[in-house]
Amino acid sequence: MASLCSQISSLVLALSGFIILVVITLSNKWKISSTAKEAVLTNWLSEGLWMTCASTSLGIVECKKFFSFLIADPYIQACRALMFTSIILGLISTVLSLFGLKCTQVGTSNESTKAKMAVIGGSMFILAGLCSMIAVSWYAAMVTAQFFDPLYGGTKYELGDALYLGWAGSVLFMLGGIFLTCSCKREKKGKYSNGKYDYSLGQTTLPQRIYTKDSETVITSKDYV
Repeated sequence: MASLCSQISSLVLALSGFIILVVITLSNKWKISSTAKEAVLTNWLSEGLWMTCASTSLGIVECKKFFSFLIADPYIQACRALMFTSIILGLISTVLSLFGLKCTQVGTSNESTKAKMAVIGGSMFILAGLCSMIAVSWYAAMVTAQFFDPLYGGTKYELGDALYLGWAGSVLFMLGGIFLTCSCKREKKGKYSNGKYDYSLGQTTLPQRIYTKDSETVITSKDYV
C-alpha cells in the first residue's frame, strides 16, 4: 500500500509539472519590459517563444506573432525545440507510468513488467524535466546578458513570470520522476514460490510428498542448499 501511494503521489507531482510546462510554452511572458522606448503610450512589452505583446495606458493588450520562425534568434529556436521535446517526453512517460501503476490492469498484469514500465516512465520524466530546465535557464541567461550589456541597443527586458513557473514545473517534473523510479524498485525475489530460487535465503524450495501409514498424503517442502 505504501508503494502504491508513493507511485500515485509521484505521478501527481510529474503531471503538475507537465501542466505548468504546457502553459508556459504557450505563454507570452517569458520576458517583460516596463520601460518601452518604442511608444510613449506603451506601459509594458512582453515576449514569449511565439509572439510579442504590448499593453497601452488604456489597458488594451495587443499581440502579434513573429513574422517567421526562422527569423527568431537561435536561442529562441533552441528553446522551442527543447520545450517541445519536454512535452512529448512527458506525454510518453505519463502513458508508461499509468500502465506501470500497481492499481491499473491496463496492458499487463505481470508485476515485473509493470515495474519496468514505471521505471522507464520515471526516467523519461527526469529527462523531460532536464530539457525544460535547460530551455528556461538558457532563455533567462540570454535575457540577463542583454539587460546588463551596455552595448546592447535593443529593448532591455527583465525575467518574466513564465520563467519562474518554468523552473518550478521542471523541478516538479524531475522530482516526480525520481520518486516514481525509487518507489518502483522490484520486490525481493524471495516472495516468489513454485520452486523458484529464493535469493533472500540462498536456497531452493521444492515440494515433496510424504505418505503416512493411513494412506493420507501430506504435502510438505524440503529445502536444498
